[in-house]
Amino acid sequence: MAPSGTIAGSAGTKAPSAARVDWVDYAKGICIIMVVMMHSVLGVELAAGQTGFMHVLVAFAKPFRMPDFFLISGLFLPLVIDRDWRTYLDRKVVHFAYFYVVWVTIQFGFKAPAFAAQTSWHHVGLLYLESFVEPFGTLWFIYLLPVFFVVTKLTRKFPPLVIWLVAAALETARISTGWTAIDEFCARFVYFYSGYLFAPYVFALSDRARKHPILALAALATWALVNAGLVASGASEWKIVSLVLGFAGACAIITMGTLLARAQWLNFFRFCGEHSIVIYLAFFLPMAATRTLLLRTGIIPDIGTVSLIVTVAGVLGALAIWRVALLFNARFLFERPEAFWIAPKKAGVRLQAAE
Repeated sequence: MAPSGTIAGSAGTKAPSAARVDWVDYAKGICIIMVVMMHSVLGVELAAGQTGFMHVLVAFAKPFRMPDFFLISGLFLPLVIDRDWRTYLDRKVVHFAYFYVVWVTIQFGFKAPAFAAQTSWHHVGLLYLESFVEPFGTLWFIYLLPVFFVVTKLTRKFPPLVIWLVAAALETARISTGWTAIDEFCARFVYFYSGYLFAPYVFALSDRARKHPILALAALATWALVNAGLVASGASEWKIVSLVLGFAGACAIITMGTLLARAQWLNFFRFCGEHSIVIYLAFFLPMAATRTLLLRTGIIPDIGTVSLIVTVAGVLGALAIWRVALLFNARFLFERPEAFWIAPKKAGVRLQAAE
């Protein structure tokens, strides 16, 4: 066990499902902060009509920001994919569906008055119903995860290589129907399935990075230069290249997470990773509030600095909302009540089990 109470990376996919793997939490922490950064920076720049220095960081992370999140999301699926359907659906579908319903309602509640001012309250009601078909706002990730879990279980008897090749072809095809669920499924499923299919290799990569940190740092430096060069040249958007960069970036984040876990540095990233769903669900509110306040007052003229502050506010504000919810017994915002379980609740269940 690592000092933080998590299992070191060498545990691999044999780690007990009740435990946490140290580098996974670090990697997830990096991922969720990049997601908040992207929404914060692009939101500020859109509202201000100009870009700042943070735009470079967002562009650098674009090739791998979501691929690494989805790959890590599929990493522990081999541990649970053979569960009975009732338990599987409870943990992998109902779990995320509950939080989607709760938080799409909250997000919609904040935005409904503005929608109504532009159209009518009747139209707002229709938009709310549409959000259960077309994912709303920042919540498309947890809308799509249950779909990935179900598709992977349904296809587990098919040749894995065939499924992977089809998924890779869908990413390369750049399908654009205008429907978020369809388009993002085609663009992201290959990474999720790769996390599931190649989990032993991912843990082996982490083990090598842990044992050879100098070599890992050299590989990270090389990756950063290549990724930055391809982004700057526009080649990162090319077919095949984008797929390769997605996997390369995911490996880089895994390596970063491993090195940070090995050194026990920047534990804030680990904490964010442990509570990544908390941040993902709640960051929109402090992010939007801070952005509006700073841009309307003009107290900080530099757009890059505003973007950075909004990013920090999004992460810390989400964690603050979570703590306040616990303090005032509003746990239902971040913990699924027993009434919404369709399978027996496991003892000591946490919001984010390692599985």
